[in-house]
Amino acid sequence: MASPAQTLRDLHHRPGRPLVLPNVWDAVSARSFEAAGFPALATASTAVAACLGYADGERTPVAVMLDAVGRIARSVVVPVTADIEAGYGLPGAELAERLLAAGVAGCNLEDSDPHSRALVDPERHAARLAELRAAAGPELVINARLDAFLPGRFAGGAEAAVDDAVDRAQRYLAAGADCVYPILAPEAALAALVERVPGPVNALCTEPTPAGLDRLTALGVARITFGGGLLARLTAHLDALAADLAAAERG
Repeated sequence: MASPAQTLRDLHHRPGRPLVLPNVWDAVSARSFEAAGFPALATASTAVAACLGYADGERTPVAVMLDAVGRIARSVVVPVTADIEAGYGLPGAELAERLLAAGVAGCNLEDSDPHSRALVDPERHAARLAELRAAAGPELVINARLDAFLPGRFAGGAEAAVDDAVDRAQRYLAAGADCVYPILAPEAALAALVERVPGPVNALCTEPTPAGLDRLTALGVARITFGGGLLARLTAHLDALAADLAAAERG
């Protein structure tokens, strides 16, 4: 019987059918998406942090974040991969140990500093990924986030950003990552990365509709996630409900 990590890993290799991973924030949201038939789930640090009363950007204490992630993983049967931002300053071996203890099957690790917002040296980040892989073995699916397309991270133009992302992706995959995630890459850049990167590419879906998923599928990406977008949509509905109730209460 395949391990949760191997099940999650295999879902990245279905030509023409990307793995759509809803980003959840608590046990209730996780169970809803599991019941809808999704074969795996992801957490989003910004969504989990918001529900815990913290800002994004590693403002949540690591023990608090990992406790929340563990409760999500224990609430469902399907594999869960955790957004762990830049790793909260933990050495790769300790990070692997704590993630496995939380019961997750994968993790998302970004390559920029959450405080300075500067891109990390790719060779140093590749070494960190290699340490994480060596400690976790095959029991974690590692998604290496590429931050060159985030505002203020990369000083060059669009073409140079693609070249930088390709270089980083190649280094990270060679270091043991299973997938790379060029967050906020425009569609033209995603198409180039899918063609040039020798491994699965994760795309951020900013339009969580069938049309949005179809466009990303046509680009050939292997994995689609939503970041904090799903919680943002739910919060908008909650705000409207709150406003309606407040209006009714005022008469």
